[in-house]
Formats: sequence, structure tokens, C-alpha cells
Amino acid sequence: MTHPFTYIDPNSKIASNVKIDPFTVIHGDVTIGEGTWIGSNVTIMNGTSIGKNCRIFPGAVLGADPQDIKFNGEKTTVEIGDNTTIREFVTINKGTSDRWVTKVGNDCLIMAYSHIAHDCIVGNNCILSNSVQIAGHVTLGDYAWIAGVSAVHQFVNIGQHAYIAGGSLVSKDVPPYIKAVRNPLSYGGVNSVGLKRRGFDLEKINHILDIYRYIFNKGMNTTQALEFIEEELPATDERDEIVTFIRDSGRGIIKRFGKGAVEED
Repeated sequence: MTHPFTYIDPNSKIASNVKIDPFTVIHGDVTIGEGTWIGSNVTIMNGTSIGKNCRIFPGAVLGADPQDIKFNGEKTTVEIGDNTTIREFVTINKGTSDRWVTKVGNDCLIMAYSHIAHDCIVGNNCILSNSVQIAGHVTLGDYAWIAGVSAVHQFVNIGQHAYIAGGSLVSKDVPPYIKAVRNPLSYGGVNSVGLKRRGFDLEKINHILDIYRYIFNKGMNTTQALEFIEEELPATDERDEIVTFIRDSGRGIIKRFGKGAVEED
């Protein structure tokens, strides 16, 4: 159902049961999947694809040109998965020739006033709380959660199941399964509460905690810690993911907070 005060470019592809409220503008080369609701005063620009059963709240702008002086009008896109909610005044810019796409996965919640810049890849089941600002080329793993009024530097990677405290400035990579807290942003223990909610048993959580003790608490440098972990700790998907993430980090990972700080489990 489309309100008569809505403008829809005839070249767009919109499923028959999509509901679009008044004063929204949908440009051509836009695809919107079944069951999605688009609120009032939303602007969806060329190259945007929205999945099924999404909710787009008033004032959102999706698919605008990237705020990047290297952008030269190349044909790039925004892709939003199924069952994702985008709240009021969120902006998601399309990609550049680096990745050609800005992507938000399935079952995400992007809260009001957040910004996702060009060439970002946001995994499934991610949460961005109010006013989170993500610069270009950032990658978020599945189930990553960034609390409100945080800012993420360009090219940062955030691992899956990581939690970042509100008001954080994220300039280094955040490995998977951990909490990132304090200022400067630092390791604050394993995200055990989040992992329990997602079905991780105590044995697996303790295994992840053991891995991070060697990385952050045993006085080794990062290379020594990773070598020890691979040689001495049992091989698991979680171990291999942590080791690979840290080895592949381009910006380096966050550190432990201060000398003698107490670990938070």
C-alpha cells in the first residue's frame, strides 16, 4: 500500500505488499522486498536494495553518495538484508570503488541518528545504538554491538560478538568475543553475558577467556602470545578465529587498560 503523497520512480522494484507512508521519495534502481514498511519522509536513492520484512523509520536516508572526495560518480550500491530495523534519521551511504557496496546484514537494529559510511560491511544480528557514527571501510562481525554515541575510525575491524561501551572512540581493531571499555578504549574482559544469551556454554566461554588471558594478561607481546596459543591450547573454531583476526589486523588491536587493572569477566 502506497500513500498518494509518496513519490516512487517507475523504474524501482517494490514488492506488492510493501507499505509506504506519505512524503517518502523512492528513486529508480531501488529494490524493496516483501513485507517491508517504509515510514514518512524517508529518502531511498539509486542503487539501494532492501530485503524482506524490514522497518525503515521516518527521516532515514539510504543510498546517498559517499562523503568521500575520491568518489567520482561510479555505480555503487547499498544492500540491506532481511528483518532489519533502521530507526529515525539514520544515514547509510553507498560504496566507492574500494568495495563497491555498503552492506548491512539480516536481523540488525540501527538506532536513531546513526551513520554508516561508504564501504562498510555490517554483519548479521548487529546493534548500533543511538548516534553511533561509523566511518568508511569499517567491518563489523555478526552480533557486534556498539553502544550509543560511539565513533569508529575508518578501516577499523570489529569482531563478532564484541561489545563496545557507550561513548567510545574506536581507533584500533576490536577482537571477537570481548568487551571494549574505558578511555582510551581497552580490553575489558570476555563478553560472557552476550555469549550466554547466544547459547555459548560455560566450557566454551572459559576457553575463550583462557585465550585472552595469554593475549592480555601474561606479559607476552602479541606475537609470543599467538604462538603460545597455537602450540599449547586446543584447536577450536573460536581459537582459530581469534588468532586469525589478530594476525590480520591492519590497525593493531586494542590493549589492556593500564598496569595492574583488574580483569572484568
